[in-house]
Amino acid sequence: MSALVRLDKVSLALGGHPVLSGVSLAVEPGRIVTIVGPNGAGKSTLVRVALGLVKPDSGTVSRRAGAIVGYVPQRLAIDPALPLSVRRFLAMAAPDSDASQWGRALEQVSAGHVLGRQVRDLSGGELQRVLLARALLRRPNLMVLDEPVAGVDMAGQAELYDLIAALARTGACAVLMVSHDLHVVMAATDEVVCLNRHVCCAGPPETVSRHPEYLALFGPGVAASLAVYTHVHDHQHLPDGSVGHQHGPDCHHG
Repeated sequence: MSALVRLDKVSLALGGHPVLSGVSLAVEPGRIVTIVGPNGAGKSTLVRVALGLVKPDSGTVSRRAGAIVGYVPQRLAIDPALPLSVRRFLAMAAPDSDASQWGRALEQVSAGHVLGRQVRDLSGGELQRVLLARALLRRPNLMVLDEPVAGVDMAGQAELYDLIAALARTGACAVLMVSHDLHVVMAATDEVVCLNRHVCCAGPPETVSRHPEYLALFGPGVAASLAVYTHVHDHQHLPDGSVGHQHGPDCHHG
């Protein structure tokens, strides 16, 4: 099956400074691809190039014809003095949608309780869930998420990443995601692309976390701690932030 978005040897300079150099990647249906890298590595710029918002100086960007993209930005600037309800916020994203669709989208992200609230009154985690629901209203083939757990506490981050993974698995929706949260994201992604203006390394999380260029960027201490998170996901993150065990075929206790 063809990729939903594919970048081939993409390079870009902004203000005379190289931002991306020979970057190639592809996002296939049902896959989660996560871009990691230090500040200034070009991660958000790469997302904008993939979305077609920025044209590269060289290389090619191809997107599957007719593919629908749902985008969750890194930051959302909302004037706290502006009375904007969650209902209105969702309706603006999909003018042809109705209240039942808004409710279903919120239920998909475990946020049905916020439909009647004001956006300005939402917690960080609630706002991120509303942004995900807003993107889902488009029934996307590809979700593009730029730092989707910004402003969310650690327990909430794990829960949101599990949610994103579930959406990809159950909705045949691919995910291209930028993240700084190395510890949590490694358990909820199929492929990691380590970016520092160029692709330093790419592959499954357990492979990338041992790659020499990854170690040079993030240090062996980070890589060692990531081993805790690149395991079989035999647990669930509960609403209170605790972790509950799920018995599976590799479980050898009663």
